[in-house]
Amino acid sequence: MATLHIRDLKDSVKESLRIRAAMNGRSMEAEARVILEAAAAKQEPEEHLYMRVRRLVDKYGPMDIDIPPRDRADDPPDFR
Repeated sequence: MATLHIRDLKDSVKESLRIRAAMNGRSMEAEARVILEAAAAKQEPEEHLYMRVRRLVDKYGPMDIDIPPRDRADDPPDFR
């Protein structure tokens, strides 16, 4: 197993780690190990839905859509 030394850690971070470790019934070293293992195991962020659709539709090329002209709007009702 590898060893990791962390220098220049803020005192507030160390204190938070100490409190979190105590709440979980672990040593600070064990708590840091759990945090690092969880962070390293995280997967890449999921692709945004827009980008996924864009990628799937790109293979069909540009699509020209005929948009019909708008008709003149009806006159608003007269409530007199």
